[in-house]
Amino acid sequence: QVQLVESGGGLVQAGGSLRLSCAASGRTVSTYTIGWFRQAPGKEREFVATISWSGGFTRYEDSVKGRFTVSRDNAKNTVYLQINSLKPEDTAIYYCAAAAGNRGLVTTRSIYDYWGQGTQVTVSS
Repeated sequence: QVQLVESGGGLVQAGGSLRLSCAASGRTVSTYTIGWFRQAPGKEREFVATISWSGGFTRYEDSVKGRFTVSRDNAKNTVYLQINSLKPEDTAIYYCAAAAGNRGLVTTRSIYDYWGQGTQVTVSS
């Protein structure tokens, strides 16, 4: 089993930045694809970013390209999401997820095997 814990969320003004962390425990996730998703009130959970097991490949949802950066430190069993130029529409609960096996870059929620509890990001205008 893999446990994922997100942290780093908070209340920020538009234009600000946050760095979210996703710490894994239970087993190493160095061979797992990690994804970030978010869910705003009244909306479905949507894909934000994903990173391959090596960290060499990433993919982003179009609205966050150029503002969000996903990275990982396999030695620390941790994945990060740097969020810059925050907008009010970025307000959501942000979740990280892990997909076992050689799945490549996964944007589909159902492929992920493990999920964290989420961290709230609120952007004020």
